[in-house]
Amino acid sequence: MKLRFTKMQGAGNDFVVIDATKTPVQLSHSQIQHIANRFFGVGCDQLLMVESTETAGVDFRYRIFNADGGEVEQCGNGARCFVRFVVEKGLTQKHEIKVETASGVITLMLQDDGQVTVNMGAPRFVPKQIPFEAEAQATSYELPLNNETVTVSAVSMGNPHAVMLVDNVHTAEVAILGPQIESHPRFPQRVNAGFMQVLNEHEINLRVYERGSGETLACGTGACAAAVSGIQLGALQSPVKVHTRGGILTIQWTGDHAPVMMTGPAEIVFDGEIEI
Repeated sequence: MKLRFTKMQGAGNDFVVIDATKTPVQLSHSQIQHIANRFFGVGCDQLLMVESTETAGVDFRYRIFNADGGEVEQCGNGARCFVRFVVEKGLTQKHEIKVETASGVITLMLQDDGQVTVNMGAPRFVPKQIPFEAEAQATSYELPLNNETVTVSAVSMGNPHAVMLVDNVHTAEVAILGPQIESHPRFPQRVNAGFMQVLNEHEINLRVYERGSGETLACGTGACAAAVSGIQLGALQSPVKVHTRGGILTIQWTGDHAPVMMTGPAEIVFDGEIEI
C-alpha cells in the first residue's frame, strides 16, 4: 500500500501527518514503527492522523501514535501542526478550530504570523486523574529509582507528566533517569519525564524524555506541564518562556481551573509517499 503523508515539525518535535478524512486509514504497530524509523522509513517522533468527526460543534478528530506504535491521548506540538495542516491543505477555511482527542476537545488557533496558539484545557493534579499512585494530592512527590530518590511534580495535560527540577538541563542525566521515571510502577500508564531548569520567574530550559519515543527536541504538553508545575511550586509566574532544544514555546496559565494556553511554531517540511 502506498500512503501519502506530510512531514511537519513544531520546535523540532517532528511528525508524519496523514489525511484520513475521506478514506479511513488503519495502521498496525509495526507499520507505524516502520514509518517512524529514521533509517528505513520517514522518521518522526509521532504519527498524527487527521480524521473526520460526527461530534456536534467539533471540526476534526485527532489521533496520535508514538514512534513505538502505541496510541496516546495528547500532543501539544502535534496539535499546532494539526491546525496548520488542515488550513494549508484546504480541509477547512477556519483559523480557529475545535478538535476531538482521546483526552477531550481542544481549541487550536492559527495566527496571521504562522504561530499557533492551543487551548490545552485545565491541568489535572488529582493522582487518579493523571494517573499516578499516591495516598494524597501534593505539589511534589518522592520517587525512588534504581540508585537514588528524586522529587517530581505529577500533572496531566491530557497525558501524564512527571517534572523534575534540575540545576542544569545540559548536564542532567536524561538518558539514565528518563527511562526509569517513564516506566516507574507508580505511573500505571507510564509517564513523560520532564527535566526543568529555572532561569528566572518567567523563563526555563526544558528537556523531556517522552513516553514511547525517548528524548525529543521539544514536547508541547511537557512544556505546559513544566510551566504549570513551576507556578504551583512558586518558582515561576505566567507567562513562561520555555526553551527546548528545538525552539521556544510560550505558556500562559492563570491558575486554579483555568486552561493552559500554549503558543509556538508549526511548519510543513515536505510532502511524500511511502510504501508500507
